Amino acid sequence: MSRSISTSLARHAAVSSQKNTPEYDLVVVGAGASGTAAAIAAAEKGAAVLLMDRGHGGGTSRLSGGIVYTGGGTPYQKAAGYDETPENMFNYLKMEVQGAVDDETLKRFCDNSVDNLAWLEKCGARFGESLCPYKVVYPPDRHFLYFSGNEKAYPYNQHATPAPRGHRTMAPGLQSGATLWAALNERAKALGVDILRLSHADQVIVENGRVQGVRYRVMPNTSRGFKTHRRLEAVGSGLTNWLPPIGNALMDRANEIWKRNAEARTVRTPSVVLAAGGFIRNRAMVREYNDTAEGTLSLGNRGDDGAGIRLGQEVGGQVSHMESLGMWRFLSPPEAFLQGIALGPSGERIANEDLYGGTFTKTMVAKAGGRGCLIMDSATWKLAKKTYREELHLSSRPQAYYTLYWGYRKARSLDRLAQKMGISPEGLRRTITAYNTGIRNGTGDPAHKATQYCAPLSQGPFYAIDISIRPSIPYPVAAFTLGGLKVEGKTGLVLTKSGKPLPGLYAAGRNAVGLPANSYISGLSLADCIFSGRRAGEHAALMRGFEK
Repeated sequence: MSRSISTSLARHAAVSSQKNTPEYDLVVVGAGASGTAAAIAAAEKGAAVLLMDRGHGGGTSRLSGGIVYTGGGTPYQKAAGYDETPENMFNYLKMEVQGAVDDETLKRFCDNSVDNLAWLEKCGARFGESLCPYKVVYPPDRHFLYFSGNEKAYPYNQHATPAPRGHRTMAPGLQSGATLWAALNERAKALGVDILRLSHADQVIVENGRVQGVRYRVMPNTSRGFKTHRRLEAVGSGLTNWLPPIGNALMDRANEIWKRNAEARTVRTPSVVLAAGGFIRNRAMVREYNDTAEGTLSLGNRGDDGAGIRLGQEVGGQVSHMESLGMWRFLSPPEAFLQGIALGPSGERIANEDLYGGTFTKTMVAKAGGRGCLIMDSATWKLAKKTYREELHLSSRPQAYYTLYWGYRKARSLDRLAQKMGISPEGLRRTITAYNTGIRNGTGDPAHKATQYCAPLSQGPFYAIDISIRPSIPYPVAAFTLGGLKVEGKTGLVLTKSGKPLPGLYAAGRNAVGLPANSYISGLSLADCIFSGRRAGEHAALMRGFEK
């Protein structure tokens, strides 16, 4: 028999007041988008929930661009003139997901996509219908809907009708991720979720084959230095992505304060959701599975050190796709750069340049060992300088300024440019000849780049940009991890090495193998966080006898 939310919240208040033996229907480890979504979903059913976070909440979701990959006929797609179906979205994402989740799970994600967006709006998030008319990494503030992946690019456009699915949370500047998470956080608090900051989960307690609780350490909010810690993290967490030496120094100071004040505690619960992020901040762990991240910029928060994944492994959970990385070498903005052609050291074409940056970079690693350059002629270069300002968002200005004013090589001939860039002159000439011939005789680009980006490269002087994976502050390749604990598609329960679900233990977001585990496009991780978080929270509440 179901219990009402009001009855459950009364029980919640009672158990929360029992300082010595706290007990909850669900404990969530990690208060980013996936963890907070799990907490909300369970609390909406009437469950008593404790939401723990190593920091002050938000995780990498708070630092993100706030893009939610949503389709299948959202109100904003329709307002922009795209009447999409879930089936069309499924046909596209099946190519991107590449079997990371089973077809049934992917179909459920697509079928529920409109509902997930409406659920976010119920939580207080806002989205818009203004469609960005050109290809961007991240839309400027006047646009909140865009083609955020490979929808228009070959071969993806051969399998599904292109539709914009990148829904950016409405907020100015770079506040979209923080605004999305703040809405979720407020919703969790309104539902009576207990939120425990500065709490590090050390062990999931498993007895008789099922979850019984969590051991953790916490810095009480009454501790001396709590406010100082919060100030240090507020500044340091963002700087760790773009100015690592400064950001890491501030976070180290905050961690020392935490160590001096942390207290060991235990909470009893039959269900735990692990939602503590990926492991890009644990470089030793990254190298254990994949060394191609060397030279990249770690994208995430300080808590992305694999701790949540290890908690699941310690009680028998199996991992998968741990070698999988999301890495981005975006060739634009400016959009005119897509009229250039990208070559590896041999002078061979890497791929069609209008691919999503993560897909392009993955191909560059596979075909050219992560090395490449973008070749343009003077006509393309002049167009880029003429048009780039109107396309820029604050986040993409450093890249555009660097490539247009400092980070390029120039030569009167293609042979001389090849010498400057360290690539094969013969290979370069062969590739450009095939490219120009295809465009001029009407057969098209051999790599199938969209016609709007195809123009012969023939007017000297010629320009080149080094697009290799290498350390660079103004022109970095950002990376984060995509693998994690393997989970059951219907429930989100962690699977053991025998392939059976571990009763009471769930994983969500980047603690789990999800939709983007093989191939990431902008917004898919946040969308998967909401989808997997809701799935885990709702199932945990159902197992406790709450109304489905």
